[in-house]
Amino acid sequence: MNKKLFLMFLVLFAGCMSFHFIAAPKAIAASAEEINIGVDATLERFSKEVGGGSAFLKKAKGVLVFPSVIKAGFGVGGEYGEGALRIGGKTVAYYNTAAASIGFQLGAQSKSVVLVFLKSNALADFRKSSGWKAGVDGSVALIKWGVGEDINTVDIKDPIVGFVFSNKGLMYNLTIEGSKFTKIEK
Repeated sequence: MNKKLFLMFLVLFAGCMSFHFIAAPKAIAASAEEINIGVDATLERFSKEVGGGSAFLKKAKGVLVFPSVIKAGFGVGGEYGEGALRIGGKTVAYYNTAAASIGFQLGAQSKSVVLVFLKSNALADFRKSSGWKAGVDGSVALIKWGVGEDINTVDIKDPIVGFVFSNKGLMYNLTIEGSKFTKIEK
């Protein structure tokens, strides 16, 4: 295959991938029940993998959970996931998260994201927004601590903290900066 034909193929493929992440989410949207089942499982995993996780979540003003955020790309990439905001252990709203990226990337991966709102004003600002973007509308601190350490022993001053899990467990080097969170109807 000559270089020009290969480059045209790459551009076409990247365009198709971009279209897929813009148009496909509505076609593959999960039901409220499916989201809630995934949120329950993710919170259970959080409590098992994060030392003191259950007690930590009880201090939260709200918890936004995305059981599965799929990221895929070939030069141009995107990610999408649906989740629920829980306050007092009850689902109060559903959200999606989406992000796009350009650069060297090939393949797909899935991650779970848990955002914990520790301050009432941060939760209120999030809920008032029509489209909240991490790093722009609010800062999310990804927490790092030692294996076996209780999360409640960490002095957290940030109003919103995030945890990202891959299929291998809690990840410290993934980011959610630039991810946009938008309320959806279910």
